[in-house]
Amino acid sequence: MIDGVATAVRNYAEVITSTEGMNAIVGTPRYPKVDYDCYSYPVVPYLSFNISRLVEGYRMGIPFQSKALSRLVGFKPDIIHTHCPIMSTAMGRVLRYETDAPIVFTYHTKFDEDIAKAVKKERFRKAVAKVLLNNIAACDEVWTVSHGAGENLKAFGYEGNYRVVENGVDFPKGGVSEEEAQAVTKGLDVPPDMPVFLFVGRIMKYKGLPLIIDALKILSKKGYDFRMVFIGGGVDQKEIKKQALQEGICVESLEEDGSVSSEGGTQGLPGKIIFTGPIRDRQVLRAWNTRAHLFLFPSTYDTNGIVVREAAACGLASVLIEGSCAAEDVTDGRNGYLIRETPEAMAGVLETVCRNPAHARLVGETAMRELYISWDESVKTALGYYEELIEKKKSGQMTSRKPERSEPAIKAIALLYEAGRNIRSVSL
Repeated sequence: MIDGVATAVRNYAEVITSTEGMNAIVGTPRYPKVDYDCYSYPVVPYLSFNISRLVEGYRMGIPFQSKALSRLVGFKPDIIHTHCPIMSTAMGRVLRYETDAPIVFTYHTKFDEDIAKAVKKERFRKAVAKVLLNNIAACDEVWTVSHGAGENLKAFGYEGNYRVVENGVDFPKGGVSEEEAQAVTKGLDVPPDMPVFLFVGRIMKYKGLPLIIDALKILSKKGYDFRMVFIGGGVDQKEIKKQALQEGICVESLEEDGSVSSEGGTQGLPGKIIFTGPIRDRQVLRAWNTRAHLFLFPSTYDTNGIVVREAAACGLASVLIEGSCAAEDVTDGRNGYLIRETPEAMAGVLETVCRNPAHARLVGETAMRELYISWDESVKTALGYYEELIEKKKSGQMTSRKPERSEPAIKAIALLYEAGRNIRSVSL
């Protein structure tokens, strides 16, 4: 996976092991045909099933496998850090029962919106929300990736405290060379001086992508030529393409075999939209962020938006919705652009940048200075908080958690695991 949560876990593990010289182990739902032995730290994949009907491209873990639990228990962790509030946190609670290590939970995603989209019947939504909140409340410390994420968690029903620990970026500060930046456009209709707008992420409507298409139509009708590049894949890609074609904008797609297909543009409007599909090569993503003039991220769903900081790392400013989580720490016209959630407001910024691209570069350079945070810095901060929690546990100062209704179930699973382990020992 290349989403924000998977990126966070990978970078936590890499910094802890490679930079800090400590030990880490990762438990994750198993994906088919994946090599889990290629990392510099041990990865324990456990049984999972496909949930693409609910969330495209994802699998849900069934983490109570004795073999997976044995490896994680045998690691004897000092701290357990879970990044998903349902199955992963349930597994973390079993591990805590077995090892007595405290649990940290990080809230990355607005799960209230995810549940509302995935579960149609209200009584089932309430049941899922109850399980999720019980799991979160059972953790020893709760972190969020932004203040907005914390307030969303409170509004969802969480009553405890939280600590903001921001995610980092694995891009080094600074863009790639001009030659490398121009090289990524090879085979695509992107002239060297053409204004380029960029989006990187899942192609989902709830990330504000229809608003981008509407803004581009306004810009195109005013006679401005541009290239809008969407990097990523998702279930709404066909619908977003269809919207662009209906608006009369030409659409170019990079196919899996490397060929380029083009369609639309029948109304003779300037401007073109390019869909590249997912790009996993980090250097190629850096090159696109260097080549672009603006990063467009009109999402009110995302709680942090690692992609915004990745853009800032390359000196690329972002257009964000004022008041959104991604807009935290951004000052309009200084280190980014803040707009109302309307196509007209977005089009206004794009037009300004088309007329004065040099100013956008200055805003991007300020974003690089003020918004950039490396994963080394982020994880070192987290390690300090880990130490605090471990010391509290050792000294008996840790605030006692109220027993959750699900606690007997967690203990029962732990006892079943112990019984299975003892039976195997006897048989061996």
